[in-house]
Amino acid sequence: MNNELHTGPLGEASQYAEGYSPERLFPMPRAEGRLAVGLMATPDCYGQDIWTGFEFSWLQEKGKPEVAVLRLTVPAFCSHIVESKSMKLYLNGFAQTRFDSISAVRERLTEDLGSAFGGAVGVELLALADSSLGVGELQGECLDELDVEITDYERNPDLLALTARGGTDNAPVTQVLTTHLFRSLCPVTAQPDWASVLVSYTGAPIDRAGLLKYLVSYRQHQAFHETTIEPIYADIRERCQPEKLLVSGRFLRRGGLDINPTRSSEPQAFGMLRLSRQ
Repeated sequence: MNNELHTGPLGEASQYAEGYSPERLFPMPRAEGRLAVGLMATPDCYGQDIWTGFEFSWLQEKGKPEVAVLRLTVPAFCSHIVESKSMKLYLNGFAQTRFDSISAVRERLTEDLGSAFGGAVGVELLALADSSLGVGELQGECLDELDVEITDYERNPDLLALTARGGTDNAPVTQVLTTHLFRSLCPVTAQPDWASVLVSYTGAPIDRAGLLKYLVSYRQHQAFHETTIEPIYADIRERCQPEKLLVSGRFLRRGGLDINPTRSSEPQAFGMLRLSRQ
């Protein structure tokens, strides 16, 4: 079986080119990325990937630059992801391209990105002072102060377990657990991808030390952002069998872009929280 990823311009030298060009976008099938990390089937979940572009600009009709923060909402059921370096090259092409209105910019983005991702993509152009860009922090209990010994730095689902409880106390609990210690690696360049991860679940209590060890075990694991969060969701679902589960990754930006995938067992509105470290 050939699980090789076809990654387009990622890791290759690129010459900066002026001007808008949708051909710079390099879509990759989600199924290919999932297979590369050992997911043999599409995870049974809801979700979305929120991209935030902090370096987006275009020219007015008279040539004066405009700037905005770009927010893309990509449903997890879209057939493709877009390689991040190709996204940066595509977005940079707007910087020297004239548009007669902000709605024309939005329409162009919506058409191009919908085609690239293989599904309807939400496109927002936010003013720099937009209140939704405010900084917040993850809610829940942080695992980072647990006194644990860690030896696994490649994905190891065997670290996940339930907390042993005596007697007949089998009532499910609802918990939100977080960590800021997460790191994975780009599957092509091996650059580090830093993130904060949130796990929210209802079910039998998950062993916290084991969960932290498991999340740290991604430290030398190579995968894209989207196909990092999906195995975490799938592993917890399989090993701990919660009644409800949500996993969200808040990755730090690279090249002006951050990507924030969320996967959930329940259909719900997935809000966007920008962390101070992002």
